[in-house]
Amino acid sequence: MNEKKFETGECLYRNSLSSKKDIENWRLEGKARISFKENRLHLENELDPQEYGDNAHWVFWCPVNFPDKVMIQWDFYPIREPGLCMIFFAAAGRKGEDLFDEQLAARNGRYPEYHSGEINALHLSYFRHKHADERAFRTCNLRKSHGFHLVAAGADPLPPAEDAISPYHMKLIKYEGMVQFSINDLPILEWEDDGETYGPILRGGKIGLRQMAPMKAAYTNLTVHQAIIQRE
Repeated sequence: MNEKKFETGECLYRNSLSSKKDIENWRLEGKARISFKENRLHLENELDPQEYGDNAHWVFWCPVNFPDKVMIQWDFYPIREPGLCMIFFAAAGRKGEDLFDEQLAARNGRYPEYHSGEINALHLSYFRHKHADERAFRTCNLRKSHGFHLVAAGADPLPPAEDAISPYHMKLIKYEGMVQFSINDLPILEWEDDGETYGPILRGGKIGLRQMAPMKAAYTNLTVHQAIIQRE
């Protein structure tokens, strides 16, 4: 992979995700169980997917609006499968509204509300162990919305939860049209938006964590820095 190189700039946000006070202003869409163990944020579904289907999934939003040109990093601990873990970024209303603008339609964790509703976002699914075909050939998928555009995919090195030696360090860079993603410094995918094929380049916005039930996972050490491109 011929990657562009980026440096870590000014810290814009830092959250250890180690206690309840760290998520006081975060917003949950849908229903989830939120707990803390060993100074880690543990997230799992509250509703039974056998009974509630897609309504058992949810999204947990960081309340901060971030600019473009950012480096997002966090530590990930898969605990229980099957399921899927995803991060939304550069998320905002389709007309530029704040993601939490009350004029936007209410969202309750169902995926179509996020990819074909009233918001734009980039969304990276980095642990896709929900369905048999996903487990048989594991990939990390990057999509751009509005719409359900699969724009890039890369091989997923993460093992089943029972074999995991956590944590796994995630690094996601969004720099204008460029998106890069790595796990434990292993490059997974890179994509550059041309600003035409799937609409204009998305800029700033919010970050959100999504899980599909019955996945359980833990998170720590979320940071957002300015991303600075290295000059050759």
